[in-house]
Amino acid sequence: MEAQPPSLTVIPRPQHAISRASISPNAVSVLYHLHRAGYRACLVGGGVRDLLLGREPKDFDVVTDAKPEQIYHLFRNARLIGRRFRLAHVRFGQEIVEVATFRACSDVDNEDDGIERAANGRILSDNVYGTIEEDAWRRDFTINALYYDIANFAVLDYVGGIADLEAGLIRLIGDPAQRYHEDPVRMLRAVRFAAKLGLRIDPATEAPLHHLGHLLAQIPPARLSDEVLKLFMGGSALQTFELLRHYRLFGWLFPATERCLSRQQQHYPKTLLVRALGDIDRRIADNLPVNPAFLFAALMWEPLREQQHHRQEQGLPDHEALQEAIDDVVQAQIPHVALPRRCNTMREIWEMQPRLTQITGKRPLRLITHPRFRAAYDFLVLRAETDEAAAELSEWWTRFLRLDEAGRVAMTQPPKGKGKKSKPRRRRKPRSASPDDVRPTPDA
Repeated sequence: MEAQPPSLTVIPRPQHAISRASISPNAVSVLYHLHRAGYRACLVGGGVRDLLLGREPKDFDVVTDAKPEQIYHLFRNARLIGRRFRLAHVRFGQEIVEVATFRACSDVDNEDDGIERAANGRILSDNVYGTIEEDAWRRDFTINALYYDIANFAVLDYVGGIADLEAGLIRLIGDPAQRYHEDPVRMLRAVRFAAKLGLRIDPATEAPLHHLGHLLAQIPPARLSDEVLKLFMGGSALQTFELLRHYRLFGWLFPATERCLSRQQQHYPKTLLVRALGDIDRRIADNLPVNPAFLFAALMWEPLREQQHHRQEQGLPDHEALQEAIDDVVQAQIPHVALPRRCNTMREIWEMQPRLTQITGKRPLRLITHPRFRAAYDFLVLRAETDEAAAELSEWWTRFLRLDEAGRVAMTQPPKGKGKKSKPRRRRKPRSASPDDVRPTPDA
């Protein structure tokens, strides 16, 4: 994509709401360090966008005219990462400030522009550096191409991002179809921003979404795994899910789940996945943690149930049917979206569902000490909203967890008359008399 003639709009400090006090002190330190070293340094992307919207940014990205190697030598706590996009991570304890170099625009008609592309147009490597104007035009959405310049505290807009922000629009920079072919993940980002920020997707940006989902098959499953976490763990999981299905993108991420949902369309609002996504949104709103394994367990629950039922119909015992179903569902999913490293946690959540039906004797007391019990119990509570048998079981466990140890022991005792029958005492046989034991009779 060629850069357009610069049409810079400068919003001076008195006319915007961004304050250095609202920016991470570490990001401000990086900006000033670059500036004092003679480089241009700006805050860019989602951090600027969120501050202008009055939202609290999750992270702050810095962009500069310093090359990656110069950034590396300038910061002792920096390391260079990335092949596709070479950039620096400057670490401050647990916080990382990402620092990138201004990049030049791509030109699909120029094979000598230094940018490596696949035959279908997807950009494989983009480490050709340029000016701030060129950098603005190579970014994806206009609302993400706004710069906060540390030199004068002004906001710089080369692409009409301020106007789109005020209009509540998500608009791609350049030709939408070409930009999606360059990086198909932009389709997922458009959906995520629409759900997260409550903005509308510009019609020209929206139109290709309905028929370009197949491009996601070109993206490595590990990268899509990262995108799935961003999609569903940003506080708007349910709305994101609805939009992904609307644009026919969800099926390219979780094809087996999409097939199950399509068959259950009339019961769709009652599926466990819908309830789980709503629960994740509530937990994030309450600043409570969400285990990624719990999310993936919910995302693939419907195909797991279907596979398990199929094997049970073939005569496999319940335990074997569950194990085979888990193996098949996981193997079928991996080529599309890689599962989290803690995939075993997801398996344990599924495997513990039958164990939760064992509510007598010492088993419940042992089960609550299992490190994955809480996740498995939370999953059972979600199942209870759409499954009558699970509802009864969920109620039992909820009452059980509220009791002290003595109450729990009493609750797990078998009902009277249904416990183990006591064995009858064996009657001792009379001992045979010996000659010495014979007592004389009175007449003897």
